[in-house]
Amino acid sequence: MNSALDVPADPGIIHPKPGDSNMNPNLDALLPYPFERLQRLIANDPPPRDHAPIRMSIGEPRHAAPPMLVSRLRDAMADLGHYPTARGEPELREAIAAWATKRFSLRPGRLDPESQILPVSGTREGLFSFAQTVVDPSRPATVAMPNPFYQIYEGAAILAGAKPVFLNTLPENGYAPNLDALSEEVWKRCQLLYLCSPGNPTGAILGLKFYEEVFRLADRHGFVVAADECYSELYGDEAHPPLGILEAASLLGRDHYERMVVFHSLSKRSSVPGLRSGFVAGDRQLIEAFHRYRTYHGCAMPIPVQRASAWAWRDEGHVISNRALYRQKFQAAAEILNPALPVEIPPAGFYLWPVVPDDAEQFARKLYAGTGVLTLPGTYLSRPTPEGDPGQNRIRISLVPDLAETREALARIRDFVERHY
Repeated sequence: MNSALDVPADPGIIHPKPGDSNMNPNLDALLPYPFERLQRLIANDPPPRDHAPIRMSIGEPRHAAPPMLVSRLRDAMADLGHYPTARGEPELREAIAAWATKRFSLRPGRLDPESQILPVSGTREGLFSFAQTVVDPSRPATVAMPNPFYQIYEGAAILAGAKPVFLNTLPENGYAPNLDALSEEVWKRCQLLYLCSPGNPTGAILGLKFYEEVFRLADRHGFVVAADECYSELYGDEAHPPLGILEAASLLGRDHYERMVVFHSLSKRSSVPGLRSGFVAGDRQLIEAFHRYRTYHGCAMPIPVQRASAWAWRDEGHVISNRALYRQKFQAAAEILNPALPVEIPPAGFYLWPVVPDDAEQFARKLYAGTGVLTLPGTYLSRPTPEGDPGQNRIRISLVPDLAETREALARIRDFVERHY
């Protein structure tokens, strides 16, 4: 019997092709995703046979999932017989509200679990679909974002019918987005600003003065701020957790959180990227509009995942242990890589963002072919601007393997640099 691929095409059926008028034309504006580009880069350069590959390219936490979370997930499997709602279970929203209120020193009752919180299936899904909710493509629209950036921001902007514009994050600005890079005319067309703090890949933490300027711009031009804080619980100093946008708003007397939402995730916080569990919180009107969108979007979080997530937001012990593991790996990076490949240890996150002594793509390709260590060229996370490309001559190193494998990878990188540069 012929396979489906062998059956002649029915001449009465029109088979659409990319670029045809009945396809979304914005799809053609999407660049290949960073990891697709990376696979192409290394396709013809296999790693040496005597070195097991070590993947430090993707930000996928590999610490063990908390046993209690796994137990809660298993115990709730009977709930697979029920459809979840887009609003989410009260238990989960109440756990999130209690966590966020304590973590960000919010005034009690200022974050209402009924009207200001929604679960999302990981921040990736939430950050993307939020742009589809708030961008009005019937008028010229821009979406501003840090540069380098999480690629979902750009894709979300393009598929919402907006033009992405980029705010470089450079060492001279403390890796904060350069708000002065955009003209008044561009800000007038801005409908959405994505922020990421702690930053990906820099680990930089935005301060109160920065948020104050962002709120001033949002008041003047009417755009919405979407703050991606999925790395907020991975920080080096236990006594000084990163400032969040809701906390900044509260300190500045804006605890109705007008024109702002924040996204958080358990993927990094609890080392469960496969759980696909996060939340969005903030402006009541924006949350209600987003809820309306999500009732049609069809991405409600399964109830067993909600039960397990509620436990995770209530427990801090496993998060403290998680931070300690990353702290050990950053210490190893400083000891092993310096001075061969100078690295700055960021205040948060789990990435290194070093300058390399070569073109970023060539360095990453040669490093993999010579040592089996896979990293990500910085230019795969950034875009060229009139002020330059902040990913040029940089790579992103994800400290996600266990400590022993991380130390092995770092030693290979050091030896490679010393031999070839």
